[in-house]
Amino acid sequence: MIPVYINSAACISVQDTLNENFFQNLKPENSTQVLKAIEPVYKEFIPPAMIRRMSKTVKMSSVASQYALKEAGIENPDAIIVGTGMGCSQDSEKFLKNVIDNNEEFLTPTFFIQSTHNTVAGQIALGLQCHAYNFTYVNTSSSLEFSFLDAKLQINDGEAENVLVGSTDEQTNRTMELYRLNKTIKKEENLPLDYINSTTEGVIWGEGASFFVLGKDKTENSYAQLKDIQISSRLDLDETQQFIEDFLTKNNLTKNDIDAVILGFSGDAKSDAYYTKAMDSFESSALLYYKHLSGEFNTASGFSTFMACHILKNQEIPDVMRINDLEKEEIKTILLYNHLGGSDHSLVLLEKV
Repeated sequence: MIPVYINSAACISVQDTLNENFFQNLKPENSTQVLKAIEPVYKEFIPPAMIRRMSKTVKMSSVASQYALKEAGIENPDAIIVGTGMGCSQDSEKFLKNVIDNNEEFLTPTFFIQSTHNTVAGQIALGLQCHAYNFTYVNTSSSLEFSFLDAKLQINDGEAENVLVGSTDEQTNRTMELYRLNKTIKKEENLPLDYINSTTEGVIWGEGASFFVLGKDKTENSYAQLKDIQISSRLDLDETQQFIEDFLTKNNLTKNDIDAVILGFSGDAKSDAYYTKAMDSFESSALLYYKHLSGEFNTASGFSTFMACHILKNQEIPDVMRINDLEKEEIKTILLYNHLGGSDHSLVLLEKV
């Protein structure tokens, strides 16, 4: 297997992550049920006539992908792979509302055409006039990880040299209402939220888009080497440590070789038990968390991957992410562990270049 490098990273999130100084200005969010992404001025990147027809997730992804390609110095990638949990849900809702309002008659196809999950990857390809491999993964919280896995295989099989990989999810009013009703989103009375020691169910919901360029060659801008990915759709709580241990053994590592572990604590007491269980395995690692900065959503792991890339490159951990006070002289390896509501568990191993 040839090495695969992350040569650029761009993110639009609840934090001002397009700003060069975002690392010093991270602000935790623990008292709002739903967090909105900080969006750029789209007309600086997208023609105004096109902006009107684009949903929020397409606009965020278009800009984030432009940032990622520019940083990597790539005009046209050899493949475009996007992971998303909810896809273009704004247009999906508009289409369904039209169905109801018009009694299923005389429907315009526009919202339906734009509501499909692969709209994002398709729009990016159209903008770039890129006719290469174009694929979308819809696997809830492991959508980005499946996209990374595909990109890694494309590079290892000699099918591609540079791959644009992204993750994106947006919010819609109706879906947020339903999430409040089924207790996915935390009740007002349970806020502000202590992410690490929560005793109540539900999460604070976020949104965002993260894009990366993966390449077979290391460059001056390279952030990390993408060593390996492991995904499991179901996992019993008592299997957590073995799941991690087997993954590390496969990569000829022990838990003592991991300098930092980024865990997806969301504030949902029941499903966060997996992260608490995982923490017990890493007594000599810096323990970090991130969803108090991004909110929980299907592809929140894109934000954690983006942060891990900057931690490896800057050799600095933001204090706001720390669970413990353990300091490392050098951060060589970072393990990312994520799931959504106790399902679709993923491990991603990144190494300093």
